[in-house]
Amino acid sequence: MALKASDLKIGDTRTERVVENLTRTQLVQYAGASGDYNPLHTDEVYVTQVAGYPSVFAHGMLTMGLSGKVVTDWVGADRVRKYGVRFTNQVWPGDSLDTTVTVTAIRNEDGKTFADFSVSTVNQDGREVVSGSATALIDA
Repeated sequence: MALKASDLKIGDTRTERVVENLTRTQLVQYAGASGDYNPLHTDEVYVTQVAGYPSVFAHGMLTMGLSGKVVTDWVGADRVRKYGVRFTNQVWPGDSLDTTVTVTAIRNEDGKTFADFSVSTVNQDGREVVSGSATALIDA
């Protein structure tokens, strides 16, 4: 069943846990799936002894994808017309992430109805790691 404008109101939210206790194995799996083998995400020796970070950390696009799933679960992937984020903090192994998507506008443009959303993902300490927005085509 298609999402309709009457199903939404400004301020509606959805929050989902998108990852629980992120593991180094998941980072390596994502590197393999994405082809992004930057050692900052997979090589503990390099990242601590050469780059000076305390540990490997998640690919930004992994965090973006996990966050975006909350949008697509709500509106359907085929309806998303725009999705963008800003990475605000690093995501470390052991982190658990919750994404909240909030309806910020419902509007008509060129005879079509769109819903705009804010997207915010926070870690287990409440620190925001992703801030963004999405737009979806919805039925009138």
